[in-house]
Amino acid sequence: MTTKHDQILEHIEQLPVGHKISVRQIAKDLSVSEGTAYRAIKDAENKGFVSTIERVGTIRIETKRKENIEKLTFAEVVNIVDGQVLGGKEGLHKTLNKFVIGAMQLDAMMRYISANNLLIVGNRVKAHELALKEGSAVLVTGGFDTDESVKRLADEMKMPIISSSYDTFTVATLINRAIYDQLIKKDIVLVEDILIPTEKTATLSPFDEVEKWYEYNRDTGHGRYPVIDDRGKLIGIVTSKDIIHEQRTQRIDKVMTRQPISVNEKMSVAAAARMMVWEGIELLPVVNTSNNLIGIISRQDVLEALQQLQRQPQVGETIDDIVTSQFHNNKEQKNDDFTVRCNVTPQMTNVIGTLSHGVFTTIVTEAGKRAVRDMKKGDLIVENITIYFVQPVQIDDVIEIKPKVLELGRKFGKVDVEVFQQGILVGKALMMMQLLDR
Repeated sequence: MTTKHDQILEHIEQLPVGHKISVRQIAKDLSVSEGTAYRAIKDAENKGFVSTIERVGTIRIETKRKENIEKLTFAEVVNIVDGQVLGGKEGLHKTLNKFVIGAMQLDAMMRYISANNLLIVGNRVKAHELALKEGSAVLVTGGFDTDESVKRLADEMKMPIISSSYDTFTVATLINRAIYDQLIKKDIVLVEDILIPTEKTATLSPFDEVEKWYEYNRDTGHGRYPVIDDRGKLIGIVTSKDIIHEQRTQRIDKVMTRQPISVNEKMSVAAAARMMVWEGIELLPVVNTSNNLIGIISRQDVLEALQQLQRQPQVGETIDDIVTSQFHNNKEQKNDDFTVRCNVTPQMTNVIGTLSHGVFTTIVTEAGKRAVRDMKKGDLIVENITIYFVQPVQIDDVIEIKPKVLELGRKFGKVDVEVFQQGILVGKALMMMQLLDR
């Protein structure tokens, strides 16, 4: 039996793309309270199949697939540029292919305009009209309006015309940044990307007997199975430790571990890996916001995903990528010390032009990881780190990072890191790392 929350989500998913959604109408159609409807609509927005726009409302949009995440809808563009929709609201759900800056003569501009493009231009009404006729949306910069005839054309073509108070350069920068952020998100592997869905998962009922656990164990070789009730909610988990010395006729709800550790499908695989290693578990149930079981992940699946990710090219640069791109490895021959040199660029500094504390943490962490990997191949997680700042590092300085592995066992490693600038100690760190078996 599904909850009212899940019923609302299913109802919203079945609505046509572009359909306008209201809390009051959902509450009336499904006979639920407006509070329940509101929470479900917000959840639908988090899941990416509705979008809320100021002065327009909430509309059903096309759910993005992972491989298409870097594309923006026109509804998202409105929110990114703090825009106002002048017309063509029925086209807000459509996906933007590319944007064109209209800083040229009209004839030259129109050669670059095609269906589902976005023309970014000022108060050039003729350009607005021609772009809409080509099936392109229009973003009017500078806070300008457009003619009523153009607004009617936008409604007719079902392509939005948007006004933003920002200038052309600013809106292009904002849209570019949003696309870049999406590219970074695309590279982050989430639990939902690797989970084994519930229909392919061996689960137990609280009314099953322990004998059922043994049957599953013979068939799958696993020793850990989630327990769900008749509504599909996760209520427990049964492991080999739970059933030792128990009669095979004993009911599962008498032996199961209640309130088991679980993860959300939107958690990153790296975070799930840390949880599995820290808790010493081989399998994690995956639940949605209503605590319904939607699948499981195993430690083997997680490690394979992390290793696969390391073999993929990076598309979008994160702050960590920008920082580590300034690294230059150098293994000194005289004493076999592992040394990393790093240039301090403007992006790595704070408002007073010295090395940011956050960036310093990234630098010593990455240097420590490289030192450990140089001695022992494999994946690792930094468990804790203590940092001492001795003196500030200026912009354009070149620093030397010297990590020293103090202890390296099968599961843990301890690293001491010293940072020098022109031979003067400017910072120290001590970190503990947990090593993951491949």
